[in-house]
Amino acid sequence: MTKTIRTPEEQFENLPDYNFQPNYVEVTAELRMHYVDEGEIDAPVILLLHGEPSWSYLYRKMIPKLVEAGFRTIVPDLIGFGKSDKLMEQDAYSYQNHLDWLQAFIDKLGLQNMTLFCQDWGGLLGLRLVSAHPENFVRVVASNTTLPTGQFEMPKSFLEWREFSRTSEKFDIGKVIDMGTATELSEEVIAAYNAPFPSEEYKAGARIFPSLVPYLSDDQESLNNVKAWETLSKWEKPFLTVFGSEDTIMKGAEKLFKSIIPGCEGQLHGILHAGHFIQEDTGEELAEAVVAFCEFNPLQNKITSF
Repeated sequence: MTKTIRTPEEQFENLPDYNFQPNYVEVTAELRMHYVDEGEIDAPVILLLHGEPSWSYLYRKMIPKLVEAGFRTIVPDLIGFGKSDKLMEQDAYSYQNHLDWLQAFIDKLGLQNMTLFCQDWGGLLGLRLVSAHPENFVRVVASNTTLPTGQFEMPKSFLEWREFSRTSEKFDIGKVIDMGTATELSEEVIAAYNAPFPSEEYKAGARIFPSLVPYLSDDQESLNNVKAWETLSKWEKPFLTVFGSEDTIMKGAEKLFKSIIPGCEGQLHGILHAGHFIQEDTGEELAEAVVAFCEFNPLQNKITSF
């Protein structure tokens, strides 16, 4: 049985601008997932998925604006991140495990008719969930993400990042976030990103995530992503891209979505002055773009496109 570890609650005391009530659900018999759940219980749901190596703290600027606009705003911490339980061995994590844990989360909460906002690994996971269960989602916003299929050569910088994250003696997660933003983060915010990881034994999930990105065309997850693209090529529900102009990792990836997915047609796609962690650089503006993409009808209790 794989060893697990849980970050002490005192690590999360007095984090700047993060005062959300914690919620937890068991996604397996051994693993507890944390999530933020703000807004009215019967309001339309927007699901915000983070990536590597962040956690729900990344969405603290967006959550209040989305709640104010009438959404039930749900932000899980992926297993291995934030306040969620963490497996202590890198090889205990896999692409499929993360998908299974997230699907269990959705099933346990009974979430339907969701708007998905996904960034980084939030897209690698969220878009697979959309392709597997399109009936559960009414629209999608993709930001600084893609679904890799191994058909394009990964840059040397990415391969170096994979090796560094997995094997480096010191892995300062807050500094990684800071390097991925267009603005300079304060020491308090950097400390908040480090809060879930008080020592190296908590970082197995964060360290292995880059190595789980499929980058060879015969990788099973590359093949699975090809199938997901095939499903998304028939997606006619609204699909929006909002990318960061300073994101050297994902810059230009939005063009693929717009060329393949029918639901992208006619949408007011955006490019914001932001780095990879666009929620950190322009969270309020990003939330406003998402709200503008959606219209909440309180009488019908659903989200409709306009």
